[in-house]
Amino acid sequence: MPSAGRTEREGRAARRRRARPEEPDERYDDEPEQPDEPQQPDEPEQPDEPEQPDEPDRAAPLPARLAARAGLEHVAELTTKTPTGVTSLDRTEDGWTVGVEVIEDRRIPSSTDILAVYEVQVDAEGELIGYRRVRRYPRGRGDGGSESR
Repeated sequence: MPSAGRTEREGRAARRRRARPEEPDERYDDEPEQPDEPQQPDEPEQPDEPEQPDEPDRAAPLPARLAARAGLEHVAELTTKTPTGVTSLDRTEDGWTVGVEVIEDRRIPSSTDILAVYEVQVDAEGELIGYRRVRRYPRGRGDGGSESR
């Protein structure tokens, strides 16, 4: 099936042939073809730059799942302790606050391990803003135990 651009060009060429005199005229052989109508490109022109939104450039907000993962990885890297999981996750104006529980001190039996919760602030891209230990406690004394910082 012929493309629309080709059919349009053939139609213009046929109109020019009908407009020419019946006898061959050499001036038509030497002159470049001039279109009767302005040529339109086959594809619409793409703007050089995308349209700018009315608001300043802002990165898409970091999804909660990725913020939690980023916080967990930052704590593991900074403390060299083994994280047991994410205990809290809150969106802030600048990004996220992530609570991460880690094993501070492994003991035998494991029921006597010392655990800690770190609070990590990450920005909208998941980069570390800050962190601090907010709680340290023996395993099994979770929320009911005394807090020490």
